[in-house]
Amino acid sequence: QVQVMESGGGSVETGGSLSLSCEVSGGYGSRCMGWFRQTPENVFEGVAIIFTGDGDTYYTESVKGRFTISHDTSKNTLYLAMNSLKPEDTGMYYCAAAGSTRALCSGGFWLRAPVKRDYGSWGQGTQVTVSS
Repeated sequence: QVQVMESGGGSVETGGSLSLSCEVSGGYGSRCMGWFRQTPENVFEGVAIIFTGDGDTYYTESVKGRFTISHDTSKNTLYLAMNSLKPEDTGMYYCAAAGSTRALCSGGFWLRAPVKRDYGSWGQGTQVTVSS
């Protein structure tokens, strides 16, 4: 069974940068993986997803140009580089790893899915706080 574990959260001021990591264990091969967040207003939203087989990525509009999702196959680790952080980026960030079919990533589907947690294995989350 695939398990994931996030690390790298913290507190920064507006304009700062943070990097998140997500180690995947119990499964190898191409899959759709992503980062999601729960805001203080209790909104659960997709941030970025990647299909590890071809590196195809999708981002929610509010983070485009500021965040970069990537995957290191040799380490089986997912990353999220976050730059130019804003207070509205504050939240609990979760990593998730889904199955090997590309469909969940195609067109950014998982980012917009009504119940995102219906898919894949999820970590416990790591807190990101951006102060103004």
